[in-house]
Amino acid sequence: MLTAVCVSGDSMLPALRPGDWLLVRLGAPVRPGDVVVARRPHGLIVKRAFRLTGDGWWLESDNQSAPGRRDSWDFGAVPEEDVVGRVVLRYWPRPTLRFPAPAA
Repeated sequence: MLTAVCVSGDSMLPALRPGDWLLVRLGAPVRPGDVVVARRPHGLIVKRAFRLTGDGWWLESDNQSAPGRRDSWDFGAVPEEDVVGRVVLRYWPRPTLRFPAPAA
């Protein structure tokens, strides 16, 4: 099953910008480097899956200096059942299937 989400905030720049619309495959397998949507107490977040730990997925923002950025550095690993799905494409306004990782 697929669903759509809209990006808000600058935490995933430059790969994703506020206002980008994403198509998400619910329940899809996740690999390190994938962009995912996860459920947190304050709502849904779009982050990059960094690594799977014993506590769940460590999710990180591509832009660690974004104002208001919140990721696993703030709340720890996200349980696997709270990772809603994997982003399969950005369809608006610039369609793409690739979300390159930020430069190290």
